[in-house]
Amino acid sequence: MNRYLAAEFGSPERSTVPVVDGEPGVELQVDFGELGRMFDEETGKRRRVWALVFTAGVSRHTFVWLSFNQNLATVIDGCEAAWQFFGGVFRVLVPDNMATVVTKADALDPVLNVAFVEYAQSRGFLIDPARVRSPQDKGRVERAVQFVQTSFWAGEDFGCLAEAQTAAELWCRSRAGLRTHGTTQAQPAVTFAEVEAPVLLPAPTERYDVPLYKTAKVHRDHHIQVAKSLYSVPGDLIGTSVDVRADKALVKIFSGGQLVKVHPRQKAGARITDPADLPSELTGYAMRNIDDQIRRAYAHGQHVGVFAEVILDGPLPWTRMRHVYKLLRTCDRYGPDRVNTACERAVDAGATSVVTVVGMVERALEADQATAEPAPPDNVIIGRFARDASHFAAGRKVTR
Repeated sequence: MNRYLAAEFGSPERSTVPVVDGEPGVELQVDFGELGRMFDEETGKRRRVWALVFTAGVSRHTFVWLSFNQNLATVIDGCEAAWQFFGGVFRVLVPDNMATVVTKADALDPVLNVAFVEYAQSRGFLIDPARVRSPQDKGRVERAVQFVQTSFWAGEDFGCLAEAQTAAELWCRSRAGLRTHGTTQAQPAVTFAEVEAPVLLPAPTERYDVPLYKTAKVHRDHHIQVAKSLYSVPGDLIGTSVDVRADKALVKIFSGGQLVKVHPRQKAGARITDPADLPSELTGYAMRNIDDQIRRAYAHGQHVGVFAEVILDGPLPWTRMRHVYKLLRTCDRYGPDRVNTACERAVDAGATSVVTVVGMVERALEADQATAEPAPPDNVIIGRFARDASHFAAGRKVTR
């Protein structure tokens, strides 16, 4: 196109300068390329297939990882498979501005995905994203994507993704690896084995645990939901949003950049609650703590505590916790002395109903009110201009 513009319109041709390959085993370029559609056994539908293509900067040796999506787990799984294929880790990864790696693109100071940065640190490589709309920054993998589309995928028919992945690795080692590369005029696999494989970082021996990062809201029940499981959070954070990092072992909760809670990871549908995260007055109820209910009853009186033990005596005592709460509310309403006396009589009579105790307290209160003398009203308001009684007395005696 540049030559055509120069010939027809006199526009000057653009000048380009080839960039040297750099040191062996340092740079690995990576990019996604669309291949076509394939039947997905999990969804029962034909889905778009993507190829995550890795190309070594010096040898041009290529690895292909196939997937149905471009999410973070796919990129990390592809990197893990690439390290095993190459037998080591390259020191610099040059990706496109894919959202799973680059949160905000910038030529000088891009904002990287925290999860992928953590992965890069664990494997010991640096991330050097290409500039936006600058394919020349990763020209080696750009050409490799086209080669994968035409040489590996075009005209082939695979039954499933696993079958296609096995064929892709065989293609990388044979067809792509043993061809004579047009630029280097050498076989990529042979050059890689001679100059790059010996200087790579050691390949990981354990599979990387991909963490889950999310923002969760603290609900009124003092819990957040992470991957369909519930985790308690300190009560002063109700209504706020917290940041969560969850791996296969731990769930870490951050508020304002500070770590506020750590829980062991739970399976989907489970819940873990730390009693310290709940208000002290509700901890016993939420945790079904029978001993706490009895302790609170004894705090109102000896016989109140004994009656609470009578109520909770038997199988499944937590099913009768409401009766104890009714008893405690009665103490708050009518005073612990009256309830303590009623509980003493109820225990002596063998009664176990809280309703009976409440009725005894109310009847005793009514009897006390009936026998008590009415107190003089203390709300009589003296008029502002009221006159003394002597003002109305007759001044003189009238005779007839």
